[in-house]
Amino acid sequence: MTQSPADTTATRVDPTRDGAFDILNATLVRHRALDEALSDLADLDPRDRAAAHRIAAAVLRRLGSLDAVLEPHLKKSPPDPVRNVLRIGAASLILLDTPAHAAVATCVALARRRGLTPFAGLVNAVLRRVSESGAATLEQLDGPRLDTPSWLWTSWGSAARGIAKAHLSEAPLDLTMLRDAPPPEGAEALPTGSFRLPAGTRVTELAGFSEGAFWVQDAAAALPARLLAAQPGEKIADLCAAPGGKTAQLAATGAHVTAIELHESRIVRLRENLARLNLSADIVQGDAAAWRPADKLDAVLLDAPCSATGTIRRHPDVAHLKRPRDLLTLAAQQDKLLDAACDMLKPGGRLIYAVCSLQPEEGAARVEAARVRLMLKFAPFTAEELPGLTEALTPEGFVRTKPSMWPERGGMDGFFIARLIRL
Repeated sequence: MTQSPADTTATRVDPTRDGAFDILNATLVRHRALDEALSDLADLDPRDRAAAHRIAAAVLRRLGSLDAVLEPHLKKSPPDPVRNVLRIGAASLILLDTPAHAAVATCVALARRRGLTPFAGLVNAVLRRVSESGAATLEQLDGPRLDTPSWLWTSWGSAARGIAKAHLSEAPLDLTMLRDAPPPEGAEALPTGSFRLPAGTRVTELAGFSEGAFWVQDAAAALPARLLAAQPGEKIADLCAAPGGKTAQLAATGAHVTAIELHESRIVRLRENLARLNLSADIVQGDAAAWRPADKLDAVLLDAPCSATGTIRRHPDVAHLKRPRDLLTLAAQQDKLLDAACDMLKPGGRLIYAVCSLQPEEGAARVEAARVRLMLKFAPFTAEELPGLTEALTPEGFVRTKPSMWPERGGMDGFFIARLIRL
């Protein structure tokens, strides 16, 4: 129950909460990705959009806990839009330190602006109670368990609590520096070569951004290209390449890189990112599973489409959008891409397979199936290749990073990485 676009624009006096409301309705009601929902707010001032994103992300990150805090004060379940107003209010009160009177008043006004006036009294009454007891209630809850869908908790086994606990906090900002560019002031040098700044850092305001000195890339996401160890002059393909972080890493080594990307809109972003960094690659729009090079390649980097459950710290909507059935479709796509990648390689060529997923079906299971099916052999990683991160090395020689690793530094994304050689 929402107003027409014209009416909404006319009464938009709190763009931050209106934006957060739109994001939550898009994500939780219409099942759209958070990034897609955020792109619909392009008309907002950047600071308002960032603030709306922060509120919506806080709700998505702590959804189970927020609902548990609200539940004792609801006699029956309200419509989804009303529940989202209440979630925004509860998050503002007990997670984002908004003064009680402001959190309650802005959400009552939000309900009225969005055609939910019959529920304005409910919003007022419930949030006033939450302002009095919500923080104490939250402390008594098992947040990691409540905020993790059951199927994910089960699939992560003994690591589930550590992973889920890491998901409760915002992710820091990690950078990959270009060549010998100096890192921004205050950035922490990580053992694997990335540089880290606190969560909430505005990357476009950092010295060196406009000059193309670095790009944003989680420390774990930077590992696949580093472990490929590209050499100057080598012919390499980066499959499913956008937004281009790994393409940039490979191009910076002096390798001849071909970046394959299916979607035109993502190619635009890929080109923009490479242009800012003053790096070049041959960009091909097409299906990576069908594309073949004119000559066999020295190496292929396949960061395959996946469930992205390793990125929940940065994309908390993933936990609420993905379902177990999605893994079957994704596994079939991953197998198809592995087949294609193997066919691109010359004998002795290297293949790095990576997914930003914590699900075993998308990791070791896919690699083992490929080894049996294709002319490939494992090439285990060594401790020397993972400085400061040997805990991510599995007994088989794969790399498995988890959000719970490096807790004293702020964690990292979850990735699975394997290296294979074409026979």
